[in-house]
Amino acid sequence: MLRFIVNFILRVGIIELFLVFFVFVNGAAFFIYIFCSRKPSHTTAHSSAASENTANENATTNDNDTNYRWRIWDKLLLLVTLACGGIGAFAGICLPKRIAKHRVMARKYRITVVIGLAIAIIPLVHIAHGLTLDRSVRYVEIEFTAPNWPAELDGYRIAFMTDMHIISDESMRAVASELSNRNIDLLLLGGDFSTRDSHYQGTLREIAQTVTTDGIFGVEGNHDFYAGLFYAKLQHGITPLDNSGVHIREGFFLAGVHDMWNRNPSVAEATAEADPGDFVLLLSHNPDVAMVQSTVEVDLMISGHTHGGQITFFGFPMYLFRGSITDYGTRFAYGFSCSADEATVFVSRGIGPYYTIPRIFARPEVVIFTMRRG
Repeated sequence: MLRFIVNFILRVGIIELFLVFFVFVNGAAFFIYIFCSRKPSHTTAHSSAASENTANENATTNDNDTNYRWRIWDKLLLLVTLACGGIGAFAGICLPKRIAKHRVMARKYRITVVIGLAIAIIPLVHIAHGLTLDRSVRYVEIEFTAPNWPAELDGYRIAFMTDMHIISDESMRAVASELSNRNIDLLLLGGDFSTRDSHYQGTLREIAQTVTTDGIFGVEGNHDFYAGLFYAKLQHGITPLDNSGVHIREGFFLAGVHDMWNRNPSVAEATAEADPGDFVLLLSHNPDVAMVQSTVEVDLMISGHTHGGQITFFGFPMYLFRGSITDYGTRFAYGFSCSADEATVFVSRGIGPYYTIPRIFARPEVVIFTMRRG
């Protein structure tokens, strides 16, 4: 049953289901506030004493019943307001007095509406971000300085993108075109393509159109069937790194390892052919490799995998505390960090959408390093 519910949510879409819930609960809050503003009066004037006694007895009974019903409505009103219905509640109490003379303007209701409004606005801001900026790729320019970077390669530009997943061919084509216009010397791929219906074939075809000086290299990710992926890469002129490395230029060695969830990454094997004094750049889809293997020979490690937390709270990756993606919490959520032996590690949020799970304050990106000696 639980799996059915999860599959239904993923099929329909988290944002879409939340928007339906959001509209419903705010509509309910609005109409409940209107209803609560019109409590009927049970006072009736009678001319005779007997009639007055009878009326008073009936009124007392009616008032008790009415008060009980209103206590139920009051609890429902407060619950709906605090369950993301603050906008509807606020609209309800702001109606002109000629429409609604509220009995709910007591202090507790005013405080509840203010709290409910804040609770409603926070997810609304996240949803708006997920539907706008989080669906557009940004290009992050970083200057990276290292004392052993070859002086003759000062200004060398390395682009890195990872976690392509189900990115559309049109989007990938636009990224390839943009990178071609940014004078890229080397393009690196961090793995995780979509193998469903051979979607990765189109993705690789578009990536291969990127104009670079020294080619395109990549590693596998945990979602990849490496044999098929590597074969397709070679078909498109992209060089796979399979616990192996290559000298890109004199003094610059590029290495790449297996994905640690699927195979057996070996940093030592990948960097074995580097010369003393080389600047060594290591590609690993999963950044956790940096905590379980020696990286003393590595000057910069680049990874993806964590998606920046995917769904975050104003950018804070709460999901990563679950330990299902990384064993190191938010250490490798995004940006610069370091390995267990202090090598520099950079983790990208990735570029592609992960099926129907939205990115919330985890904007897709391509990272471009401009390398400097210093």
